[in-house]
Amino acid sequence: MELIRGQHNLRERHRGCVLTIGNFDGVHLGHQALIAQARARAQSLGLPLAVLSFEPTPREFFSPESVAGRVATFRSRVALLGAQGVDRLILQRFDRRFAAYEPAAFVEELLVRRLGIRALVIGDDFRFGARRGGDIHLLRALGERHGYSVESLDTVALEGCRCSSTALRAALKEADLARAAALLGRPYTLRGRVRRGLQLGRQLDMPTANINLHRRLALRQGIYAVRARVAGRDWTGVASLGIRPTLGLTRCLLETHLFGQPGDIYGQTMDVEFCHYLRPELKFDSLDALRVQMHRDADEARALLAAQA
Repeated sequence: MELIRGQHNLRERHRGCVLTIGNFDGVHLGHQALIAQARARAQSLGLPLAVLSFEPTPREFFSPESVAGRVATFRSRVALLGAQGVDRLILQRFDRRFAAYEPAAFVEELLVRRLGIRALVIGDDFRFGARRGGDIHLLRALGERHGYSVESLDTVALEGCRCSSTALRAALKEADLARAAALLGRPYTLRGRVRRGLQLGRQLDMPTANINLHRRLALRQGIYAVRARVAGRDWTGVASLGIRPTLGLTRCLLETHLFGQPGDIYGQTMDVEFCHYLRPELKFDSLDALRVQMHRDADEARALLAAQA
């Protein structure tokens, strides 16, 4: 999948595509159905399938204090979209200038002139442009003028409830991993690059592979039994998602202790699958108390994962 960072990097060779638009945070079953419909349309026309997405999301831009957190890391989102058969991901920076796009100008300047869309596939609640003034009726009217078709996807429901990012974030907030997996159609997993940390885990006899999180996550902070894949090998382990209050820190980090000897994996991409929620993140009076609890957590994670296997 080709990643295009911003409309200023679009070239003439990128014109002519079937397009769908959205944040696609988590790529849940509703997103998958939308992409599948767009992919089928692209195949019928012999054109590439393109996704237009935004960073930050419009809601994060307008109301950052009310955002519930991301479902997925950036690396996760890119990998998931690629796995769904998307040919091009146009990642557009959402800023004040982009937010001011009038709906008709958004369609005519970006979708028609820059992308040359032949078909557009959207969700049934899609709104766009300044003040969210554009809707499917405007898209279809402009499509008749500019020669592209518009298709919409009805709501995808799971057990009578709308399959949405809102529902998914609610499940993650409660650490309801079974519900999250049902909405995703797969276990909840995060992807990131392993970075060097404070090396504190080594001092506590539990070295960790750390993934920095640049956006707050919707998943409840705490301790989890996990499965991981890194450097072509599968591992079980225990992970901490949180801010490390015992150390007086505030930046959220995913720290994963792998059961075994993975060797030097710094710089490698790692997938962490969350299997069981163990407990909330706690502040301990000393590093010794933290070390004792970490080893208890590891024993509990081993037992749960062994029983699951």
